[in-house]
Amino acid sequence: MSSTGNSHATGESKVPGNIQEKVPKDVEQGLPDSIHPTGKNPGQSTNKTHAKGGGEESVLPKKVQEKVPESIERAVPNALHNTGDK
Repeated sequence: MSSTGNSHATGESKVPGNIQEKVPKDVEQGLPDSIHPTGKNPGQSTNKTHAKGGGEESVLPKKVQEKVPESIERAVPNALHNTGDK
């Protein structure tokens, strides 16, 4: 992995700009959109789960977790779908 020299954020990021520019794209894309949005619709990343443990800390089927918008995942109580949000 090599740094890219630019950020892939598509919205307001909580990651400092100089760090965004130094990390590989796949690392940026692995961060939750609530911290560093990289999707077409910031805050709505799909095709991945936002539950802890790679989706293990959820009663929702993994395919459902991966298809719903991140904002919906984060709205579900942590007792059912633990994203670590308070």
